Amino acid sequence: MLKLFKENIRIAFGSIRTQILRTTLTVIIIAIGITALVAILTLVSALEHTLSSDFASMGANTFNINQYENTFKNKYNYPFTETSISFTATSTAEVRYEALKTDPEIKVLGVDEHFLVNSGLETNMGRNFTNFDVSNNTYTCVIGSDFSKGILKDVNPIGKILSIRGAKFRVIGILKEKGSTFGNSQDLRILIPIQVARSLFTAPNINYSLSVMVGKKELLDEAIDNANSTMRRVRKLSPVKDNNFGIVRSDDLINRILSITQYLGLAAWLIGIITILGSSIALMNIMIFSVTERTREIGVRKALGAKKSTIAFQFFIETLLIGQIGGLVGIIFGILIGFGIATAMHFSFVVPWGAIVAAFVTSFIVALVSGLYPAIKSANLDPIEALRYE
Repeated sequence: MLKLFKENIRIAFGSIRTQILRTTLTVIIIAIGITALVAILTLVSALEHTLSSDFASMGANTFNINQYENTFKNKYNYPFTETSISFTATSTAEVRYEALKTDPEIKVLGVDEHFLVNSGLETNMGRNFTNFDVSNNTYTCVIGSDFSKGILKDVNPIGKILSIRGAKFRVIGILKEKGSTFGNSQDLRILIPIQVARSLFTAPNINYSLSVMVGKKELLDEAIDNANSTMRRVRKLSPVKDNNFGIVRSDDLINRILSITQYLGLAAWLIGIITILGSSIALMNIMIFSVTERTREIGVRKALGAKKSTIAFQFFIETLLIGQIGGLVGIIFGILIGFGIATAMHFSFVVPWGAIVAAFVTSFIVALVSGLYPAIKSANLDPIEALRYE
């Protein structure tokens, strides 16, 4: 049985070599469908991985409160929680160091001592803000990693003095590199104490962000309920009134965003199925033509005693080989295209094993469906009529 299988493989490769142009066109058609499928699934995987990494860094034990008053932080004292308050002072700051200066594209955030921990940020050098820094409005700052590649290149940034809107800030820490999200660098930002930021960047309606980190995951639901009650007291809402604020769990946000990417996956399958349907028809037509072209060969084989199953298996193996070659080419190009787009969009690329498996299964099904009819047709040819075929 194994010897017969090897012989069929050898014959199939011989047939492919003698019909190289036709085979190449078929492989290209199949590869296009698989490429579209794998490229989109690769991009979706990269997007999901990027979003998961970005939001998971916040921790599953956090929740944010939108549209709130400053007094919440003072009134909310639930056990095992740390409340962080912050706001974006500007996204167009110019930062100077001695005679050097940045482009006016630096984001400045006013933060408290809990901001780094609640946001999943860490320092690569130096330290975080302390309660003393924030309470005493010290002119200190924690900077993004890109400053070490720019105006603070080739120097130890810790202790250096940076100028923002004429105010002098001493660098006490450098954040670990975070990369970019949707093209926006997370490493070109400066964190300063929140009250200092308010005095330098005055605005009529500051849009504060508030995040609560719960030390024990099992207390998360109770902490949210307590936060809801505290916020209603801050807003002086009567029991019959609805909340005029929102509480968003970080894990709910992650799940909500990832659910959106599922639609992209479905779109990938829809595009892939349409293209692969065309590939199946093309492959079937080529194999039927191959059966017709080799009618005399089939007649000779049958006259020499070849069984129907042997003839059918030979053509079926040939179809499978063409399908798998097309699938392999499509997988390679699909991953390369997906990697290129993911890199251009600053997504975190991951090897799309799911897409690779899906592509192999799909190309196998294409070959299976496309090869059945030509194989059966070749097996059922009458040997006498086949030998007469010109």
